[in-house]
Amino acid sequence: MKSAIQLPLKDEKEIIDKAKDWAVMHGVGMRSRQNFDEDSIVFAPFTLLPSLIKKENFQEVVMTQRVMSELMHRVAHDHDFLESSLRKTVEYDSFTKKLFELYTTVYNEGFGQVLSLGIFRSDYLFDESANRMKQVEFNTIASSFASLSSQVAKLHRYVLREIGRDALTEKLPDNPALEGVCAGIVHAWDIYNKKTAVVMFLVEETTYNICDQRFMEFEIRRQQPLIRVIRRKFSELSTAKLGPKKQLFLKDDLEVAVVYMRTGYSPNQYRDEGDWETRLLIERSSAIKCPSVQYQLAGTKKVQQVLATPGTVERFITNAEDVKNIRNLFTEIYSLDLDAGGDLAYNLALKNPEDFVLKPQREGGGNNTYGSDIPNLLNSMTPEERQSMILMKLIKPVPIKNMIIQRGQPCAVSDVISELGIFSYVIGSASDIVAVKPAGHMLRTKLATSTEGGVASGYGALDSPFLV
Repeated sequence: MKSAIQLPLKDEKEIIDKAKDWAVMHGVGMRSRQNFDEDSIVFAPFTLLPSLIKKENFQEVVMTQRVMSELMHRVAHDHDFLESSLRKTVEYDSFTKKLFELYTTVYNEGFGQVLSLGIFRSDYLFDESANRMKQVEFNTIASSFASLSSQVAKLHRYVLREIGRDALTEKLPDNPALEGVCAGIVHAWDIYNKKTAVVMFLVEETTYNICDQRFMEFEIRRQQPLIRVIRRKFSELSTAKLGPKKQLFLKDDLEVAVVYMRTGYSPNQYRDEGDWETRLLIERSSAIKCPSVQYQLAGTKKVQQVLATPGTVERFITNAEDVKNIRNLFTEIYSLDLDAGGDLAYNLALKNPEDFVLKPQREGGGNNTYGSDIPNLLNSMTPEERQSMILMKLIKPVPIKNMIIQRGQPCAVSDVISELGIFSYVIGSASDIVAVKPAGHMLRTKLATSTEGGVASGYGALDSPFLV
């Protein structure tokens, strides 16, 4: 169990205090969930030091992100594949059903905008038994922390210099995540080709992760000063309407070029049927959606499971080497359908629950079931209901040493594990990919004893890779 630098550090309290202040003063912050106040922020959880990642593992997932993104783009635009993959899921998962109904409506009507923008993030854990990275999930909606990840890389360079280890900053890879994801939004706005049209961030009714979003807004303006970014909640869009060419108009005839969604990935973010009608209006419009509903469906856990079955990737990717590179990063994922394969997976989960994680069709952290809780949950479900879940082999990384800095919590050297996310953006239609670009990375770290790792949901800490 190693660390980037031997822990504990000399003058530890002094450097921790400096790191906290640096974080607050450079926007590594969030609004407090415990004491919410729109006029104040607290530092987001972060690690004191960068965490060890093998250089070859880092390079492998970075190099594969382009073709992985192309795969997900093509999945999203294959109607028959989405329909067959999600047929059972929509029967027993009401949220996926609502999304699929929305998708079916705009598919049958004809899309008001054939182009979609995807800001994707593929997440990985290092698997000790396979000696390589394995994919945890592929995020297609509200892929967050590009902004703060760029800042945390700078924070760790500051810490290394403060403790007299300047030379080690070369081990931290450049992280243009903020610039990269914002370039995708600017590119989509350019394609829409109307200088007075705005970029709309569709945000939660209460925003905690404000710094991550505002950094994006400011960076978009820096890259293209003509772009005006506005923030709107579902509750503020009741008067939105479509123009004669399906343009999306808000109050005062404000035309929207790009809709960037930082909400809409969880059922509790739709307050009522009116919010679903607003989402449908957006999907019907000529605004470029990030993501479109088909991208959101492509990112479901069920689609991930189907893609992991032998021969499926080849439906979308023809190059044999690309297929191999993608498959090398997949872990074992099982359907829980009512068939021989589903029954086998069900019995495996009951017999060896410590080897698996049970996942519903949800995003945002805190939704998965582990270990001895798996049999309890499965036994509480009807055979039909289990079809809304997938069973994934538990990826078991090697813990390392680091210190997680959290507000109001004591700091101690701990065993931690890190999850690496690789960003990209894609713009394209069913017939063409206009652009697919790399867009930096993020690292989230949690205690080795913790199951969930989301920073915004309170389970993990922001980190950056130290390549060895």
